[in-house]
Amino acid sequence: MSSITGWSFRNKAAIGLLVVMALVVGVISYLRLPMEFLPAADNPQVMITSIGQGVNAKTMEERVTEPLEQAVMFTKGKTSLFSTSGEGYSQISLNFDSSTNMKEAKAEVERAVAAVPLPGNVMPPFVIQFHTSMIPISWVTVTFDESVSGQEREERLTAIKNELQGIEGAGQISVSGGAKAVIHIQPDADKLAVAGIPVQTLMGVLQGRGAQASIGERSIDGQAVSLNVTETIGTLETLKRLTVLPGVELGDVAEVTLANEKENVSRMNGKDAVLLTVSKAADANAVSVGKSIQAKVEELGAEGGGVNVSVLLSSAESVEHSVNSMLREVLLGALFATIVILLFMRNFRATIVTIVSIPLSLGITLYLLQLSGVSLNIITLGGVAVAVGRLVDDSIVVIENIYRRLQKEAFSVSLITDATREVASAITSSTIVTVAVFLPMGLLRGSLQAFLLPFALTVTYSLLASLLVALTVVPLLSAWLLKGTKEKEHGGAPRFAKFLAWNLQRKWIPLTLAVVLLAGSVGAYVTMPKAALDSSSAENLSVTLEYPNDTPENEVLAGGTKLESYLVERADVEWTMMSVGNSSDDAQFGAVSSPTLISYLVGMKKGADAEKTLDALRAQGGEYPDAELLASATDLMMGGGSTTVFVDVTGEEEKLAEAAGMLEEALAKIEGVEKVESSQEDLKPVYSFQVKPELARGEEIAQQLQLALNPVPIGSISLNTGETPVWLQPVVDPQSESELGSLTVMTEAGAVPVSTVATLIRTEEPTLYYHKEGKPYLRVTASVDPAKLSVVGTEISKAADALQLPEGVEFSVGGASADQAGDFADLGMTALISIGLVYLIMVLTFKTLRAPLAIMISLPLAAIGAVTGLLVSGVTPDFTAMFGALMLIGIVVTNAIVLIDRVKQNEQSMTIRDALLEAASTRMRPIIMTALATICAMLPLVFGSHESGSIVSQSLAIVVIGGLAAATLLTLIIVPCVYELLFFRKSRKERKATNDSLMKEAAAGTEV
Repeated sequence: MSSITGWSFRNKAAIGLLVVMALVVGVISYLRLPMEFLPAADNPQVMITSIGQGVNAKTMEERVTEPLEQAVMFTKGKTSLFSTSGEGYSQISLNFDSSTNMKEAKAEVERAVAAVPLPGNVMPPFVIQFHTSMIPISWVTVTFDESVSGQEREERLTAIKNELQGIEGAGQISVSGGAKAVIHIQPDADKLAVAGIPVQTLMGVLQGRGAQASIGERSIDGQAVSLNVTETIGTLETLKRLTVLPGVELGDVAEVTLANEKENVSRMNGKDAVLLTVSKAADANAVSVGKSIQAKVEELGAEGGGVNVSVLLSSAESVEHSVNSMLREVLLGALFATIVILLFMRNFRATIVTIVSIPLSLGITLYLLQLSGVSLNIITLGGVAVAVGRLVDDSIVVIENIYRRLQKEAFSVSLITDATREVASAITSSTIVTVAVFLPMGLLRGSLQAFLLPFALTVTYSLLASLLVALTVVPLLSAWLLKGTKEKEHGGAPRFAKFLAWNLQRKWIPLTLAVVLLAGSVGAYVTMPKAALDSSSAENLSVTLEYPNDTPENEVLAGGTKLESYLVERADVEWTMMSVGNSSDDAQFGAVSSPTLISYLVGMKKGADAEKTLDALRAQGGEYPDAELLASATDLMMGGGSTTVFVDVTGEEEKLAEAAGMLEEALAKIEGVEKVESSQEDLKPVYSFQVKPELARGEEIAQQLQLALNPVPIGSISLNTGETPVWLQPVVDPQSESELGSLTVMTEAGAVPVSTVATLIRTEEPTLYYHKEGKPYLRVTASVDPAKLSVVGTEISKAADALQLPEGVEFSVGGASADQAGDFADLGMTALISIGLVYLIMVLTFKTLRAPLAIMISLPLAAIGAVTGLLVSGVTPDFTAMFGALMLIGIVVTNAIVLIDRVKQNEQSMTIRDALLEAASTRMRPIIMTALATICAMLPLVFGSHESGSIVSQSLAIVVIGGLAAATLLTLIIVPCVYELLFFRKSRKERKATNDSLMKEAAAGTEV
């Protein structure tokens, strides 16, 4: 690598031009890089969502879930299949291997689903495959004044949606709370009876209507013409005049009305509202799309006309804030590193030479990120924030060596090149080692790789760029700025040399102390609870109010509006969005829930105490004794961090309930478990008509009752708003069990009460059915204290294993703790691979196996500081802390490499003991400088704010700072001790030879 330095001196003009180009392309790349919240990543999961309004859970399980499960059971790459069947919905989740092409997997699932016949009252299933680009950009609310008619509302809403869809970069738009025009035909039972017309006759009133047919071509009046037949029903009056039977029109026996139906209820601050959730196209810039949506909404809002359009929330603002705050921490880190260098160097010009690597490295990094197709997001900027202290390390070592040589020798260009060549091998191997730590991230699974690979690329690009700058630009600038300088010589660190010599003579003392500290640190870490990664934001709250599934719809809405009023009236709440029920648009994004679940999204005013609001909300639970009230902080882009652990009970179906009950009782006793619930607890009354085969046909009775009790689609007509569906409304509305039994059905014996041909049986059935790999199972869910997630997860596993299960029943623990353990295991394997690569690179560098072993001893030393830092700060380790430990592998060995490289150079003319003492006293200054520069550069991450979803967090910074601080101090003592032990025979012979020589000289002096 030293030849690069010589080349740069021979091409000074070219280097100067390259420097300018690097800065310019860096600025251009920064302006052109797409700004995102998170990097592009596929979720290795495909979800199938079906909606059947009014269909009970058991029917959804048998008629929808099971056929779909069979169709997709053997999809290529599938690792697991789970399903949930509830009241009016079915949801199937297929998880895939991380190597699966998710676009192909989705296409295969879509083909399989399309071939499955489903009941007529179930919507065609939606197949969803999630990607980070689907994170919404804007939430737009639309409210209407009472003067706006239903038809006008639908027209204006369609126009607004089209305007937003037309924005460049806009992707899918989900509509929640929107109403659709439908025509209701409400039969009059008395009039039908007088006319002698069965209600089934009305189902055929639109058959053969709305014809559009070509009947051929003829020559008419000497011209070839085409002949068509058309029929259009364009008004309600025309529909009313349609003939049911001779002499009887539809309007004579039924009421025909135009209505606006909502699939779900959506309200904003107590008023009916429509929520438009806008996502962006995969390759669009989140910030620019968000700003375009804001401008378009302001334009639409200015039109008025009884329509109010506003942006409820925009993630573009959060993205911009995230990027800017992370950029601010990068700049602060660079400033702190500069101050450290200035304090050590006490030379302004030498400091300028050193810190020039920061802007140049960042410019090159930004350009390479653009070439790699990586966006500017909190992950990549986090990589820069972590690497910024390390960017100056190579330059510090180079300039410090030049600076040290200038204290003894006169300035010359050859001095600059020789001083650079002395450390070129050390900084090159230390930089490559740091880069090698991040290479195994390409081996991680699925989304974890998608998140960490951009981080690794950012760190890799920046460190390689800093190495290039240190070997080319720094020597050139030194030759220019330090020309003619003669620095005062300093005596190194004689006190430290004496202290190290004392330790080398008594190696067992420092080594024993290091082992004791390491053992204590490992023990402290093992017993330390591991927290969940917090992704909540106090700017927004998520509130749910859930009633039992047998609660009537009007009671659910009454309770929902009561809590809504409380939220709207609070002084610390900016806005409240309430939603109830499922819609086809929400189902497209996999969002389905119980019809008795009311969800609220609450926006807090700036400066409001979110915890105080949460406490007040939880205290309101007593006002709703029949419902469960839950409130928590949330983040619209990332969601709340999951802290639930579930145990799946599988096996023989009749034994599942017994095993689940045993498990619930055991889990409730564990400290840290806040709540335990089972999927078998929520039951709902079900009435079944058991038809007597000798008296009637079951299929005919089912069809008649379905027609009598439920709305049935019978066709559509063309109104001004387009094709409008026509629904035949139910004839009866039974309110009691006796009224159900007295419903009239047609049999071969004529019209009779259904109770004469069927027995009505009441049972209690679950409102949720879970399947795992197509087989029924029960799920016991435990809500866990986030700070004790790993400990409680372990205790839950122990409790489950200790139970005496019924024969044929098994437990499987999953959820947040299992996901955390999986991520930790992946990082652990990555760390082992990284350590292996580090050792291999050092063996290639030093051409020996033993010297790298002395360097590797710095890794466990870093663990002492990392755990101590967590204990002192009181921060609970999470996933990001583990990632910080992975980073330490690359950062910590840098100092040891610089030290041992000097030792190897010294051994050519010194004994091992003298080489160690000289190297430690000489390299102590640059080692401490680089460590302090890195530590100070990371201080903003300790005290600054951190964006949800970022892997750069306070715990990561504390681990890196603590580990680096301890490793730096111990490296200067322990590594020399271990190095001399590894070469103890050679060192002992050298010391013996030196002692013999001294004794001979002393004897000779005595004789004289």
